[in-house]
Amino acid sequence: MSSMEERGEVGVAAAPGSSGGLGVGAVGAALETVVGGPSMQEEVGFRRGEGLGPDSDPDEPPPKKRMRLPEGESGKLEERLYSVLCCTVCLDLPKASVYQCTNGHLMCAGCFIHLLADSRLKEEQATCPNCRCEITKSLCCRNLAVEKAVSELPTDCPFCLKQFPRSSLERHQKEECQDRVTQCKYKRIGCPWKGPFHELPAHEEECCHPTKTGTELMGILGEMDQSHSRELTLYNSIFSLLCYEKIGFTGRLEVQFRPYRTDDFITRLYYESPRFTVLNQTWVLKARVNDSERNPNLSCKRTLSFQLILKSKVNSAIECSFLLLKGPYDDVRIKPVIHHHAFSNDTNETDYVPLPITDSVECNKLLAAKNINLRLFIFQIQK
Repeated sequence: MSSMEERGEVGVAAAPGSSGGLGVGAVGAALETVVGGPSMQEEVGFRRGEGLGPDSDPDEPPPKKRMRLPEGESGKLEERLYSVLCCTVCLDLPKASVYQCTNGHLMCAGCFIHLLADSRLKEEQATCPNCRCEITKSLCCRNLAVEKAVSELPTDCPFCLKQFPRSSLERHQKEECQDRVTQCKYKRIGCPWKGPFHELPAHEEECCHPTKTGTELMGILGEMDQSHSRELTLYNSIFSLLCYEKIGFTGRLEVQFRPYRTDDFITRLYYESPRFTVLNQTWVLKARVNDSERNPNLSCKRTLSFQLILKSKVNSAIECSFLLLKGPYDDVRIKPVIHHHAFSNDTNETDYVPLPITDSVECNKLLAAKNINLRLFIFQIQK
């Protein structure tokens, strides 16, 4: 074989416009991925071995091909990724934010907040369950690479049992899945039907609620009006309070509850704010966890209750309405509830009332924070 033919054969193996072996390797790797056979680069290397040059060794074996995984092994890749990317606490794949300790161990947002809340209740330093290093909100950071990797892993739709990337599962469940649970459009007049989406048109054609008499519908609508009227009463009460002459709130800075411990043999956690001035009076807010039960860290259900204390001396009773809302930079969800109390020198403390947070997850968010930041509104009732 002549050197010209050898160069011509190599030139055919290399892609036009490519530079040396780099272009051949990239194209060959792509072909190997698609076709599943040996790459062009291996073909070229083998042919170069056949053309015995002055520096080539005729006894040298051709380049080894890349090892291919057996067919059964490739199917286990997702399972291996699950075990690598799962939360070290709940051993489940994170659904939202992923945090990591200083040594790289992963925790989902719910477990991370729960660990911080437990450490506050037990008066201990929060540590990573794997390596026992210290964890705080300032020491731990989010792992965006893991969040994106988890979002691309497949998962089963609980309705149709088909697999979708986790990033698109929510949209599929809400808009596309034909087996998702839906309700009849006549539910507002009392139809209790729930079923898969593909059965909805057939049900609505046969639904008997549109043909009910007015008397039957009045009883159904009366129950629905009761729930709406409670919400309407609350909002009307707030608007009425905003018409009062004397209204005070905690200003630019929200009320900060700071954690303290009682002097009992078994100490209990409580929160207390610094003194603040509203309506020319000095006030203090206190809060406690699960009504000061002995071991709130052993309970999955957690609540916060608070009381408002008047620290100033007054000449006559002050009748007030007050409510707590979340601070301007907090993400905790609080439903507004209006409370009333007549403050005097003898009755300067309200009873403990529940902080209207939605669930224990929101309570853990507050407990995990260094301070609890809320905004207080006080409305003085004029006699």
